[in-house]
Amino acid sequence: MNFPVPLSADELLQTAEKEELYQKLIEQINKDFNLANEGVDIPNSTSAHELKVQLHEKIYRLIQYKFAEYLNLLYIIDVPEDQVKKLDGSDILELSEQVVFLLLKREWMKVWYRNRF
Repeated sequence: MNFPVPLSADELLQTAEKEELYQKLIEQINKDFNLANEGVDIPNSTSAHELKVQLHEKIYRLIQYKFAEYLNLLYIIDVPEDQVKKLDGSDILELSEQVVFLLLKREWMKVWYRNRF
């Protein structure tokens, strides 16, 4: 079974909820952010929309004020460097939204594979 590549963050989060892996996704996000010393402590009761907003705000602040920590976070989560380099960095708000999608995609991949194999 091949990994289903989501086309948007909303689609990814809907799939996670449908497959009953949303809680595991939140746990993985919390775990990796803590490993990077950038804890977000997202409660399991967080809605998909709230999760997206919290991550967007966190990534935006990291890009703006703590760029080295932002790069460390991407490294720890293992977001593909080539995908990050393809993003347009002229608008930080839009960039942070796109990075959240890449981050969610990578975290979802970890959770999905762990659940399957």
